[in-house]
Amino acid sequence: MGNKLSGKDLIKLGFPKNNSINIALGQINRYRKREKKESILTEAKDVLLHPEKYEGNGTWGKVAEGLIKPVQVRMHQLKNTRAPFKIFGENEIDDQAKFQLYDSLKLPISVAGALMPDAHSGYGLPIGGVLATDNAVIPYGVGVDIGCRMSLSIFDLPASHFKGKEDQLEAILKDNTKFGMYETHASRVDHEVFYNSGFQDIPLLKNLLPKAYKQLGTSGGGNHFVEFGIAKIDNPENEWKLEKGEYFAVLSHSGSRGLGANIAKHYTYLATKQCPLPKNVQHLAWLDLNTHDGQEYWLAMNLAGEYAKACHDDIHRRIAKAIGKRVVVTIENHHNFAWKEMVNGQECIVHRKGATPAGEGQLGIIPGSMTAPGFIVKGKGNAESLNSASHGAGRLFSRAKCKSTFTQSEIKKVLKANDVTLIGGNIDEAPMAYKDITKVMANQTDLVEVLGTFTPKIVRMDR
Repeated sequence: MGNKLSGKDLIKLGFPKNNSINIALGQINRYRKREKKESILTEAKDVLLHPEKYEGNGTWGKVAEGLIKPVQVRMHQLKNTRAPFKIFGENEIDDQAKFQLYDSLKLPISVAGALMPDAHSGYGLPIGGVLATDNAVIPYGVGVDIGCRMSLSIFDLPASHFKGKEDQLEAILKDNTKFGMYETHASRVDHEVFYNSGFQDIPLLKNLLPKAYKQLGTSGGGNHFVEFGIAKIDNPENEWKLEKGEYFAVLSHSGSRGLGANIAKHYTYLATKQCPLPKNVQHLAWLDLNTHDGQEYWLAMNLAGEYAKACHDDIHRRIAKAIGKRVVVTIENHHNFAWKEMVNGQECIVHRKGATPAGEGQLGIIPGSMTAPGFIVKGKGNAESLNSASHGAGRLFSRAKCKSTFTQSEIKKVLKANDVTLIGGNIDEAPMAYKDITKVMANQTDLVEVLGTFTPKIVRMDR
């Protein structure tokens, strides 16, 4: 008896000659290959006899599903009509982003959609796209950086705290933040997120746990940043222990690092296999939430969201400790995620890919660029935008276009004119790459109320 499990071994046990054999072999070869063949065969026999016992199980759940009620793989066609939608700031949005939204609205699962005023084209859903679906989740509708989010910490320190402390504050940013693919903190910390049962129950996540542990409190590359700046509070909320005024604050933008990227890649692949679509919309392949993979992605996505929050919490904890002061107000929100929400009286999966949740009374932060203010906002709960708002200013120039359009000396001039110090940062994140945030905000007065602003002063990004 060879030591590698084969399809013949499973057929001998009595497995039907269908896809459940391929699924079983795929799972075992990926996650259980170091285990003895005999013990796996004993387990496989039990799965065959009692599949219902293994529903939702990390290794065998998909096999059990194949034995009880196999997922029907069939080509889906787009509908001829679009689900209802609304575009905010239509004149500022490129046609490609609109066409991407229109395609998504023709999916048989689509219920409603919206496009935010900072929208531009992306993969699958456009950036700034919001889509409500019926019991289905689109991995590319959430995005590759699951749980990409903003976090603002306001200290009970006046804005004048910057005066004469620029060098010291730059050093605090350099010492307490990590950027790029490989930088990690020398002093690791534990966090309750690592004890989430998903890390034990879902084999993919179990494999990713060491990487997630290593990358806690890091920020990655691209447009992610950690910056010191001035929070100007015009309309304080009652529960804030702050008067109107200008305060010292720190703002961070990043997501779930390698954990989220690997989850996105794995489940996007499964979605495209299970949900064949016409070529031009294959990025919009979805997972039915009644299937094993749909349920598993939902758990993994939520865990990646918790992990992204844990990363921000760790960054802010380190910085607050270095400053030696307590944070008095934290405002935070995801802007790459999916939520279960009511839309026109029906529970839907609302995907926000580069959009801020703006339900009634919901607080959020919408950044501008490194030389433009961000806005502290409170949602108005506008049903037409599916309770959403923009997630920033939105790009005017693609990354490639930035490299051929701008120079480092132009960027330095703009930074100097705005009294901003930049640590790291590439040409593709030039302040000029972004739309005018004041125009974007003017196009969403029906969506959010502005409570204050955040103006960057010392910005740290990947090199």
